[in-house]
Amino acid sequence: MSDNAANRPPVFLIVGAALGLFLAGLGVLRERTEFDSGLESGIAATVNGVPIESEAFEQAVGLLAADARNAIGPAERTHVLNRLIEEELLVQRARELGVDQHDRRVRALLVRQMIDSIVADAQPEEPSGKQLADFYEENRSYFARTGRLWVDPMRFDARDGESDTEAAARAAQATAQLRAGAAPADVRAALADPSIIPFPQGMLPPAKIREYLGPSPTRAALRLEPGAISEPIRGGSAYYVLRMVDAQPGIQPPLSEVEKEVRTEMQRRAGDTALRSYLDDLRERGTVRLSPPGEADG
Repeated sequence: MSDNAANRPPVFLIVGAALGLFLAGLGVLRERTEFDSGLESGIAATVNGVPIESEAFEQAVGLLAADARNAIGPAERTHVLNRLIEEELLVQRARELGVDQHDRRVRALLVRQMIDSIVADAQPEEPSGKQLADFYEENRSYFARTGRLWVDPMRFDARDGESDTEAAARAAQATAQLRAGAAPADVRAALADPSIIPFPQGMLPPAKIREYLGPSPTRAALRLEPGAISEPIRGGSAYYVLRMVDAQPGIQPPLSEVEKEVRTEMQRRAGDTALRSYLDDLRERGTVRLSPPGEADG
């Protein structure tokens, strides 16, 4: 990223251009061109010492030409240059007013633009077949397809006038009866409590089971074999007894089936690493002072 790019935050370019076009539409921008033969090569103009590079100017002309019905002549080029000059004036004035310091929306856009730029610069070259295969082997579990479970849960809440211990005892009784061969429907009717949201029947991924039962019952379900009955498990304010109806193990797809995902993940991690390195470098070069705990609120 060049120094000029750092001095011209992308968000201000967008804001300045938008304001410039708006004012131009009202006819209040004036065309003023004062040529200076002393400018360096590659510089189209300077605004209070800040250069507008010829490359940026030609890019802007190219954008106008792409939308124009007629050929772009000297008058149109002058018009574009004036828009860039006035954009820079707006950017500089915004800085003078501290817009980039005090407006949270502008700061958020600046941060987002910087992150996007850092990550884009860090995109790796097209990986070789060996690099792709090595990355896949090192991260096989990440690309594994999750198995599916068919769980039949029973919920046991502390009823009115009942203690938590008594609810746990009903759950333990349900476990014993189910393991002894009692019909699940009979056990449910006699001992269990209805769930606020009915649990769906059939094969479900663990993530969906977690949405209904919570993390502890889901972890217990993953350890059960088909046909097994769990011990009572605490999940939130209730106890659960799980009956594992069926289970499909996860599969490890071949690289050829997930190659696009592997490439995307390689790029994402490269961007994360570059961003972390960039931020660490900024912090190393900067001066950061922290208030002692508790004093920041005072």
